[in-house]
Amino acid sequence: MKGFAGFPAGKQPYTRLPDLFFTDLLPAIDDLCELKLTLHIFWLLAQKKGDRSCVSRAELAADGRLLEGLVAPGLRAEEALSDALERAVARGSLLHILSRQGDDWYLANTEKGRQALDDLLAGKWSPAPGEPLLLEAHRPNIFVLYEQNIGPLTPLLVDQLLDAERTFPASWIEDAFRTAVELNVRNWRYVRRILERWTAEGRDGEAARPAAESDRRRYIEGPYADYVEH
Repeated sequence: MKGFAGFPAGKQPYTRLPDLFFTDLLPAIDDLCELKLTLHIFWLLAQKKGDRSCVSRAELAADGRLLEGLVAPGLRAEEALSDALERAVARGSLLHILSRQGDDWYLANTEKGRQALDDLLAGKWSPAPGEPLLLEAHRPNIFVLYEQNIGPLTPLLVDQLLDAERTFPASWIEDAFRTAVELNVRNWRYVRRILERWTAEGRDGEAARPAAESDRRRYIEGPYADYVEH
């Protein structure tokens, strides 16, 4: 095993990660290659400028430092890369774009990454100017979001979740789950009520941001109170 000499003295550049990476995402990742890839992509995105940063599959495949660390039994480095990317997209850590020319692009599933994906779908930008814009974009579907944030999926909920996926925008569904998690209210009735309220009353920029303590009291003591289990 190659040893590490330690971090040198003096000011060092660093890469910021959300606290939720350590509290929610890290404990759920059970594949070492997926973990290495996810951290590496967050680091790469932090080096890029602009509000619509993404990483291409070709860029990752040409990154010798990354491939050297992706070692999986029975898989070559590029196969391990493909497997790790599929796992990270399925988990919801990454968002996936596939252009009509077959090029794969990845964004972090952060507020900035989701906005970049929405802008892409609206035709406001392209990760590769000059290419046909988009074949498909993958976001965590509602079943994945439910299992990751609430618990095992039951047959009785399948129809309700499918109906919600047809009724509400994907970005709203993700943000409603995120709001429930931030308030530690992990049940589907609560998530559904948030979506219904946004539909009935409109949704402004305030609702899309992580809830502050005043928001926490408003959700728990206000119109969502009946859906909160104390």
